Amino acid sequence: MDDFDKNNLPKHIAIIMDGNRRWAVSKGLTTREGHKAGAETLENISRYCNKIGIKYLTVYAFSTENWKRSKEEVSALMAILRIYVDSFLRKKDKQNIRIKLLGEISELSKGLQKSINKAIDTTKNNTGLTLNIAFNYGGRPELVRAMKNIAKQVKENKIDIEDINEELISNNLYTAGQPDPDLLIRTSRELRTSNFLPWQLVYTEFYFPDKHWPDFGKEDLIEAIKVYQKRNRRFGGRP
Repeated sequence: MDDFDKNNLPKHIAIIMDGNRRWAVSKGLTTREGHKAGAETLENISRYCNKIGIKYLTVYAFSTENWKRSKEEVSALMAILRIYVDSFLRKKDKQNIRIKLLGEISELSKGLQKSINKAIDTTKNNTGLTLNIAFNYGGRPELVRAMKNIAKQVKENKIDIEDINEELISNNLYTAGQPDPDLLIRTSRELRTSNFLPWQLVYTEFYFPDKHWPDFGKEDLIEAIKVYQKRNRRFGGRP
């Protein structure tokens, strides 16, 4: 039952989808099967977020550090993302979800780039949930990229140094035009942000459930929202 305050929903939820491998090991399955189950969970959670009126969902799918994993696991993650994106496009008319990618797409295979770009273009006018997939993403590289963009604008005399402020930096990030996350969920009870949205998470409420990502369902999301709604968000001010 959706027993939460529908008038006090987080506008933007960020999720670090942790525990696919551990979930697979616990069930005697392969790592690939764990990531596939995680992709199915993402589909279910994104649909539910769209249904209840969440406007933005940002998920950490593949970090710049994940290239250090085995070739087999990296290949599996790439294949599963392409399968997920292509499957999503076949169902797009029913969901009204807009897809965006946060990260350096140029480093991915041509086939995966094509699928991602098609998903972005096909869903760009959808008005429901915006699903940001952070893939080949790192928070510090995102900030370096933003600083280079700003430096270029200064060099080309498009802006003055005095014009550089928090709003300008935010507008040069992948999440430009979006509100910062209200709620961050990291599954598997890991208590760190792992280079995920360092600029955007400064006033975000954190929630760390014990469950591995493939086991995280609608009821778990509802519980996270209920916990969020009990928090007193002061943004640096006094109670």
